[in-house]
Amino acid sequence: MASVSGPAQTAPVPASPLQRGIVKMVLSGCAIIVRGQPRGGPPPERQINLSNIRAGAIARRAAQGQPDTKDIPDEPWAFQAREFLRKKLIGKEVCFTVEIKTAIGREYGMVYLGKDTTGENIAESLVNEGLATVRREGIRGNNPEQARLCELEDQAKASKKGMWSEGGGTHTIRDLKYTIENPRNFVDSSHQKPVNAIIEHVRDGSVVRALLLPDYYLVTVMLSGVKCPTFKREADGTETPEPFAAEAKFFTESRLLQRDVQIILESCHNQIILGTILHPNGNITELLLKEGFARCVDWSMAVYTQGAEKLRAAERSAKERKVRMWKDYVAPTANLDQKDRQFVAKVMQVVNADALVVKLNSGEYKTIHLSSIRPPRNEGEPTTHPNPPICIQEKNKDRDKRFRPLYDIPYMFEAREFLRKKLIGKKVNVTVDYIRAATGPGEGTPAFSERTCATVTIGGINIAEALVSKGLATVIRYRQDDDQRSSHYDELLAAEARAIKNGKGLHSKKEVPIHRVADISGETQKAKQFLPFLQRAGRSEAVVEYVFSGSRLKLYMPKETCLITFLLAVSFEYH
Repeated sequence: MASVSGPAQTAPVPASPLQRGIVKMVLSGCAIIVRGQPRGGPPPERQINLSNIRAGAIARRAAQGQPDTKDIPDEPWAFQAREFLRKKLIGKEVCFTVEIKTAIGREYGMVYLGKDTTGENIAESLVNEGLATVRREGIRGNNPEQARLCELEDQAKASKKGMWSEGGGTHTIRDLKYTIENPRNFVDSSHQKPVNAIIEHVRDGSVVRALLLPDYYLVTVMLSGVKCPTFKREADGTETPEPFAAEAKFFTESRLLQRDVQIILESCHNQIILGTILHPNGNITELLLKEGFARCVDWSMAVYTQGAEKLRAAERSAKERKVRMWKDYVAPTANLDQKDRQFVAKVMQVVNADALVVKLNSGEYKTIHLSSIRPPRNEGEPTTHPNPPICIQEKNKDRDKRFRPLYDIPYMFEAREFLRKKLIGKKVNVTVDYIRAATGPGEGTPAFSERTCATVTIGGINIAEALVSKGLATVIRYRQDDDQRSSHYDELLAAEARAIKNGKGLHSKKEVPIHRVADISGETQKAKQFLPFLQRAGRSEAVVEYVFSGSRLKLYMPKETCLITFLLAVSFEYH
């Protein structure tokens, strides 16, 4: 991009009618990009170069992949001229006339701030501040605009303004830094404090190139927690936009391009900096989500510092309104009545570490699975072979007979006990998040019936979050487009991160707890031997593990660490 306006070898043409537009970008002290008003999509735009003046050329980075090229620094006062125009024009309405159009289509003209030529003449302002020189070799004697420019230049020289000041202007040349040796250390050194910056380029709705101030680092920043549709580069070098990619890019450009912002540098991923961009008019991350131009992404949501719940709420709003990306969205609980989505129920049974049986007000019993968590499981268990040999089948039968998940899987018993002590007989609030469809058996995987997955709370405590924070369950990871997840998924992830950091439960480095429980419920001989011991003990505490019938129970006796079958004695009196 040349920074010289008014080519000497191009004949002038009659000035075009007065035209208007919004300044999208300032390329240099004498060139701007003007766009029209959007109508159903990103608007057309054009570059306008200021006639009769020249300003210094802005720095350019060496072409990538071409070792012979070198970085070109700013010319003296070039950045100051660019900044003068940027602060004055970005996002503002201007009017302009095109005086010259070159053979290659480059347009030169006069630009005025505002709706008509009574507004500020931009070229005159630059010359007056000593930030541009007048092209006197192309001046025609009868042109009052050119004469006025010469007069202003003489005054700037006399006042020693800008480039006419003493010293040559070397102090105005930026020390631009295009690369950072250790991005992670660079991010950590900011301590998540807002850094002043200028957005220099918008790659897509959620990725920008920013100039960090005051040290002039040029960095690529990806918005934490979200992703916009992108432009896919084809084999021939062309780019194909995904649906709404162009609209998302324009949405971000029209609000942030060349604006003064603050950036919170939050993390680093594959040399790309993750951050949040703050502008006086709002948080662009939330706005993109609310308008349906972006979706939440779990992997970077964890580093977002401004409240992940706000991003989820913004995305949820867009989904409910079915705007743009979500125009065909169907909620996981769309087919449920409101009374079936949220209800109060009494916990009657804890099935395992992620499933409860609750009693509804109607008297109906319903099994509820806690959303997005996985109970402890035996990682050492081999995957079942679809067609195992006979010897393996017999071995598996023996193993299955001895294997008791509640006691033999590490932390399964602790998880079950946590739920039992906290919930049994209590009323809880249930919010259904999704219905997991039934699945048939696959190779090495069991079949599952349809599951109602919900967030269960008691006294304001999310039970799944409490389990995860104690290391008694883990959080399920999903595909990015899988919407069937807990409505408090981010809190679950945060709880798991704390549990891992603090070495709780499943994440502990200590030896796993072992529960040696003697099962004498089906052993008549052992039961007879054990009976005198129980009789001498008198009153004993036990947990009812299973009800076979009205008078036959299976009990777990924690003090004696055994399972017994218990028959209720019934006495009859005859009168």
